[in-house]
Amino acid sequence: MLIFDMDGTLIDSNGIWRGVDEEFLAKRGYPYTEEYCAGVAHTIFPLAAEFTKQYCHLSESIEEIMAEWMEMAGDMYATKVPVKPGVVEYLEKCKVQGEEMIVLTSSVPAHCHAALTKLKLMPYFSRIFFANELKMEKTNPEIYRIVAAEMGVKVNDCTFFDDSVEACKAAKSAGLTVIGIHDPVFFQTGDEMRRICDRYIMEFTELL
Repeated sequence: MLIFDMDGTLIDSNGIWRGVDEEFLAKRGYPYTEEYCAGVAHTIFPLAAEFTKQYCHLSESIEEIMAEWMEMAGDMYATKVPVKPGVVEYLEKCKVQGEEMIVLTSSVPAHCHAALTKLKLMPYFSRIFFANELKMEKTNPEIYRIVAAEMGVKVNDCTFFDDSVEACKAAKSAGLTVIGIHDPVFFQTGDEMRRICDRYIMEFTELL
């Protein structure tokens, strides 16, 4: 079974959240730093909001922070986010070969469904798992065991695709085959991704 992350793996959306974060922080007089990026990147919404609340010493509630982010991101997932190069061709190849494919994402359902529907990717996947609904981050190896068990497969029969070095570490430790995906927003993790992943690719065209 093939398990795909969405943001930064299937779709080129990480830049959207970099822009949202920079604008959100600037309105409150904070610069965008590597420390902040590490605290919110690839993190489920509530935990990212909790980190932001503490980082910026905000009076707003976690729910208010998340609502502002959703408003700032607007309809970009339904209108502007492109699919990454080679993704459609690779998914089509795997479909022809009879591979079962699912999505495991830290994204919120509204953004996920909007993007996958707009880009016509939804039919390739038999199921979508949301880390937030599982109440577990993708940095926890247990999430991959839970997803595999839910799908009725063994973890060592799964291949995981993600652009997050921490998610790839967790999946690898859980026993999955791991394909690291390059994303320009996180280019600095490339060397580490090459060390920990079974394979690291710049684009899905390399798998065709």
